[in-house]
Amino acid sequence: MTVTLSTVNPLFPLPILFLLLASPTSSQPDCKSSCGSIPIHYPFGTGPGCGSPVFHPHVACDGDQLTFTTRTGSYPIQSVDYANQVLYITDPSMSTCSSTCRSDGFSLDWNAPFTFVDGDVFALLDCSTSPSSSSPLFAPNSTDGATPLCDTTNAPICALLYSCPAISQLNVPISTCCIYTPVTLGPTFEMDLKKLQCSSYSGIYSFNGDETSPGGWNFGVALKYRFSVDDGYPSACADCEKSNGVCGYTGKYNSFTCNCVNGMNSPINCYFASVSWSGGDKLDPLWMGFGLIYAWWLVVWILL
Repeated sequence: MTVTLSTVNPLFPLPILFLLLASPTSSQPDCKSSCGSIPIHYPFGTGPGCGSPVFHPHVACDGDQLTFTTRTGSYPIQSVDYANQVLYITDPSMSTCSSTCRSDGFSLDWNAPFTFVDGDVFALLDCSTSPSSSSPLFAPNSTDGATPLCDTTNAPICALLYSCPAISQLNVPISTCCIYTPVTLGPTFEMDLKKLQCSSYSGIYSFNGDETSPGGWNFGVALKYRFSVDDGYPSACADCEKSNGVCGYTGKYNSFTCNCVNGMNSPINCYFASVSWSGGDKLDPLWMGFGLIYAWWLVVWILL
């Protein structure tokens, strides 16, 4: 006798369907929960497919070093304050109390989800003060809205910086120092030292409780980041991290996925991500759950 679908209970194909959907997943990115000594949490990740796709082009793990990348270069990340959504970076070309370097400047990509923290201070060093100079820094009536004038109210910072042994080796007058605060970089999101006719800069994100001792200042740049337009932390990611998973994304539409330590991925979490096929390929836990439930239902259906 030929059996057609019309002669079979219409619910019969459902268990088979779910078991077929519970197929081994493709190879997943190796998402780590740390990069060097820095813990990694959403929205950051250690490579493609990890963290948020919005942040991946800007923050990545290079070996054991977490780095922040813009069009002007890649910068080591010192630490991440997840509670306040701030990351702290350093610039090897930045001048500090212990070293002096020439620099081309610093920029933010216009489409990057980062802004400067209000406490950031940029001190532009060894700048041209000649009246014939094309630099607008010291111009009394500059009309260039993209370039800020010097903040004379913070002039003591220049004197203190130029007292540092390394910076004093520039052997230039304190008047060639320009304090740039609050830091915005204007509509171009770029501090072009060549255009501003300065040889270097210092970034200071904290005076460490003592504004008179530059040797103890925290040199670098503090950047505020936002998860999304509404700045919300995705609940799915919170569940994933609670199960010791690492949040990531997959597929054409960058759908959320939870990457687990045993190589599996799940659209929910890693609590049930412990079943694998004999070849070492991992079974998606959501479909595995559906498969077990409907396999049990199939047995009951046959017995009845």
